[in-house]
Parts: sequence; structure tokens; C-alpha cells
Amino acid sequence: MNTLSIQWLGHATFVITTPGGKRIVTDPWLEQNPACPPDKKKIDKADVILLSHGHFDHTGDIFNVARATNAQILAVFELSVWLERKGLQNVTGMGIGGTVSVAGLEITMVPAIHTSSVVENDTTVYLGLAAGFVVKMENGKSFYFAGDTALFGDMRLIAEMHKPEIAFLPIGDHYTMGPAAAAMAARMLGVRQVVPMHYGTFPVLTGTPDQLKKLVDPDGIDVLVLKPGETAA
Repeated sequence: MNTLSIQWLGHATFVITTPGGKRIVTDPWLEQNPACPPDKKKIDKADVILLSHGHFDHTGDIFNVARATNAQILAVFELSVWLERKGLQNVTGMGIGGTVSVAGLEITMVPAIHTSSVVENDTTVYLGLAAGFVVKMENGKSFYFAGDTALFGDMRLIAEMHKPEIAFLPIGDHYTMGPAAAAMAARMLGVRQVVPMHYGTFPVLTGTPDQLKKLVDPDGIDVLVLKPGETAA
């Protein structure tokens, strides 16, 4: 395989296969994800799992996917400790700004503006900072998985340091950026393509890919719109 393959399973869950054949799973939420097709609710092959933050709609199936795949999990330190206490292995805790080498990939944790928590026994447990990731692949090219975030000015620094070509950006609004902020993010990042995510899963997530397309078309930025379960290569 010498191309990048992107499968969307709804919300912020992707299976991204690198040109070197490594499978990256982002924010696995499958069983209770209303957007995930019934025949796609299990993932049994992965090399790396990227967890952007602790909210249920991003970690709901981390235990199932981790145990089925034995993949290396990357998460901010506090979230990694919580996962290890729950019995998961192959967990690498990181700090924002750090880079690790996993499965032949260089993966950098970058900021996100959001919160991170789980609810246990009717109590909210905070799990460190929310984050995004930049993945430098075997061919030297990079993509940016933003996780859940607002627009923030240091996206320009992500562009300057990492030069991602593709950005996975939330567009749903309410809990994250909406289409207008995501369009500005795409311009700041200097990417050639945006993969919209975190929209349409719940009624409150009102942003749409069409709104984003209209805003970035004049800049020549492509918007890759996938249906849940669909793969693009």
C-alpha cells in the first residue's frame, strides 16, 4: 500500500491506514455511536490508538478496541494513568508538545481548547488537558487530528512546525468549532484538504460539510465528505 486510506465510523472515530500500512484508530466510540453502521462496531486490527480526551463519545470503546488489537495507545498523561488503572497495557502517556515514535510514525501531541473528563459513580473525574495530534507518516507527509477544539491562534504554529497536508476538524458547533471557525482553522493550517468530523451525531451538532465547503472553496481547500462506514483512498 502506498496511499493514505481514511475510513470514517462516525463522530470522531476514524481508521486511518498510512502509506506504510499502519492502522491508526482515533477516539474509538462504536457500540453506542448512533452514526456508526451496525456492521462496523468492532475494530480488531490497529497499530496505534490516538485518544484526544476522556469524554464518553471519544473513549467509549477504548477498552474493547485496545484488547482486540493490542495497539499502542497515546493519550495525555492523566488520561493514560486512568486507563492503566483500569487494566489497559501498551499505554503511552504524553505531554502537549511532546513527540513519540510509534510503529514507524512520529506522533506529536498538540494543544486543543476543550475539556476532558469521565463520569464515574455520579462523580465527574477530570483527566488532564484535551489534545490533538500531528502524525508524520513514512513518506514524510503529515496529517493533523484536531480532536475536539475551538479555533485558536496557535494553529499557525502547528502549520509552521509540522506543515500538515490534511486536517481532521470538528465542525458540529456547540461543543467545538462550527463551520466558520473550522474554515479559518483550515486557512491558518495551510492544509490542502479537510476531513470534517464531530457533526450530525446529535441534534445539537448543527454544522454541516456543505457550510464548510462554501467557506473554503475560494481558498482551493478540498473537503473530503465521508458517510459513516465509507473509506476514501
